Amino acid sequence: MRISIASDHAGFEQKQLLAQYLRDGGYEVADLGPDSDDRVDYPDFAEAVARDVAAGASRFGVLVCGTGIGMAIAANKVRGIRAANVVSAEFATLSREHNDANVVTLSGRFVSPDENRRILDAFLTTPFGEGRHAERVRKIDAID
Repeated sequence: MRISIASDHAGFEQKQLLAQYLRDGGYEVADLGPDSDDRVDYPDFAEAVARDVAAGASRFGVLVCGTGIGMAIAANKVRGIRAANVVSAEFATLSREHNDANVVTLSGRFVSPDENRRILDAFLTTPFGEGRHAERVRKIDAID
């Protein structure tokens, strides 16, 4: 499974750690940048990952910034993206199960690398719950 990942300068260190964690877990990782922790504008990287996922080039996207909030707002501007800002493994599970989230945004400043690894594990292994949730996701998608 291919996963696109990117960050801004605040999330760069954790992006590097998480990309390697994913590779070690057998995932194909498309690192869309940045290549250093020099200051960058997070919307550029959120858009790149969101477009990759929306186009079907990657199954999921992972974005890391200071809080994850700005990345989620930017990624959700791309049609077909359901980005969730997640701070716990339980929220990751629910974002997949209830909302069929296809991009997870993470905090590089307020959430530890260990917790972000647990979040990724939950996000990537939880299937969409279908059933009553499918109609709600259809309604969300219709807003685009």
